[in-house]
This record gives sequence, C-alpha cells and structure tokens, in this order.
Amino acid sequence: QLQASGGGLVQAGGSLILSCTVAELTFDDEAITWFRQAPGKEREAVSCFHTSDNSAHYTSSVKGRFTISGDYAKTTVSLQMSSLEPEDTAVYFCAATTFVSCQTILGGYYDHKGDPAQDYWGQGTLVTVSS
Repeated sequence: QLQASGGGLVQAGGSLILSCTVAELTFDDEAITWFRQAPGKEREAVSCFHTSDNSAHYTSSVKGRFTISGDYAKTTVSLQMSSLEPEDTAVYFCAATTFVSCQTILGGYYDHKGDPAQDYWGQGTLVTVSS
C-alpha cells in the first residue's frame, strides 16, 4: 500500500527528500503521516498531510525545517527535510489512516497495544545525519 524512499547519509545542515508513494491517495478523509524511530526510542509522528483540506502539520521539533506536501497525480506524499541535525537520525516510516485528524495523530494516537494506530505502514527508510 505504501512505499517509502529517499533516506541516506547527510551532514548536519544538509537536506534530504523522503517520498511515500501511496497505492491510492484520495480526496477523502485520509491522513498520511511520517513517523520516525531512533535507536532505543519510541516511534514518533513528525509530520502529517491531510487530504480533506491539503493541510500540513508538524511536531515542534521539525517545524520550520521540514515541509510535507502531497501530489495527487503521482499519489505521493513527500517530506522535504532541511537544516538536518544529528538528532534527526532515525528510521523514517510513512503511514496512512482515515477519519483521524493530523492534530490527533501528532498529539498521540495509539492502539490498544500502545503502538501508533495507523491502517497501513510503509517500510522504513534510514536517515543518518553526521555531525
């Protein structure tokens, strides 16, 4: 359903673009979210794109540095990351769910096991930022 790509190694201050190709990106109530998981840490939502209003949402640690956008023709949601910091090093995942707001997802939306509650997950892509 989702295919993530674009990770790699970059120096601090550099940029990378991650892409999430979605099998079907509709105009319905769908949220595409980029999560990341650093070694030894929990998976966290960093940015979310919502198809209901083409809105973009960010967690505070990446606001002003990351930009999320959706391309309906290519059914792709991209995450442009700039001014990267070593703290951004993580495996990045894209995920999709419906009828949940981005605000709810970024604020913490979990299933009964305590994992982020998403309908579909892409495979992870590693981003490494060297100092």
